[in-house]
Amino acid sequence: MALTDTYGRVHDYLRISLTDKCNLRCNYCMPSELYKGLPNKHLMAADEIISISKTFIDLGVKKIRLTGGEPLIRKDIGKILTEIGKTGCQLDITSNGIFLDKHWENLKAAGIKTLNLSIDTLKQDRFLEITRRDELTKVLSNIKKAGELGFKVKLNCVVIAGFNDDEIVDFVALTEDSDIDVRFIEFMPFNDNKWEWHKVVSMAKILEPIDSNYTYSRLERPKNSTSKDFQVEGFKGNFGIISSVTSPFCSGCNRIRLTADGKLRNCLFSKKEFDLLSVHREGGNLVETIQNCLTEKKERLGGLPEFEQEKEVLDAISERSMIGIGG
Repeated sequence: MALTDTYGRVHDYLRISLTDKCNLRCNYCMPSELYKGLPNKHLMAADEIISISKTFIDLGVKKIRLTGGEPLIRKDIGKILTEIGKTGCQLDITSNGIFLDKHWENLKAAGIKTLNLSIDTLKQDRFLEITRRDELTKVLSNIKKAGELGFKVKLNCVVIAGFNDDEIVDFVALTEDSDIDVRFIEFMPFNDNKWEWHKVVSMAKILEPIDSNYTYSRLERPKNSTSKDFQVEGFKGNFGIISSVTSPFCSGCNRIRLTADGKLRNCLFSKKEFDLLSVHREGGNLVETIQNCLTEKKERLGGLPEFEQEKEVLDAISERSMIGIGG
C-alpha cells in the first residue's frame, strides 16, 4: 500500500522528531532561553517510536530520518537506533554534532551511513552568538572524525542576510579536499523566529559569491530531492541549495513528519496536525489516521501565501516553533 496524497505524490520518507529539547539555543529554531520543552509523558516512548516506525515501513516508507531538537540527547537513543536499524529501512539522522563522539558505535551498528549536521558558521564568536553555546571546536572535531570513520557528512547551513551570508565561500571551500556535502538553506518562517522577507538569501544570491570564486557544474538529483546540487571543478565534495522559500519543491514532495509528541504533519508549513500517538495508545487505526493526514495535504507550502507577502505569511504560520516541529 503506497501512501499517496490527492495530487498523486507518493510518501516514502518519514522524518521523526525524537525530542523537542536541545543542548543548543539557535535563535532561528529555539527562540527563548526559557524554552523548557514538553513533559516526558507527552513525548513518544522508545517502544512507541519503534512500533509506529514499523507501521510506516509496512505502508511503503523506505527512508526514516531521526531529528529533534537534538536526537542524541535521548538516553534511549541506542535502543531506538538499534531496533529501527534492524528493519532494513534506510536510517539517517540529523544532529548538531556535539554528542557524536559518544555514539559512533551505535550509529554504525544501526547501519547509518550519512550524518546531516547543522552548522551555520565557521567563526567561533558567531557560533556562540547563534547557538548561545561555545561548542564550535567540538563540532568541527566530530565532523572531521565522522569522515575518518567512513560516514558521509552533509553540513546544513541556514543562511541569513547580514549575519552569515559572508561565509558562503568559506563553506564551499570545505568541499575541496573532503567528500563533504554543504547545503545552504534559505531562512524559513516559523513561530517566534524573527523571520522577515529581507533576511532571506535567495538561491540566486547564494550563488553570486560562488560565481565570483569558482567554476562549477550542476549535478543530477532524484525528482524528490530538496537540494539543487553543484560541484566545483576538481573538488571532492559538493554544495547544494535548499530553496524552500524562493523556489519550493512541493511537486516532488515525498515527506511526512512526526513530531516528538506524536503529531503527524503532512508539510513542514502545515498548521493542522493529526494525533497519531493518541490513536496508537488507544489501539486505534493508525493507517486510517495516516491516510487522512495525507488526504488533507495542500498542493504547496501547507497552504501558506507567497512568501513575499510577509505579513500574510506571519499571520498564517503554525503556532509551533521549528524545534517543536522537528528539523
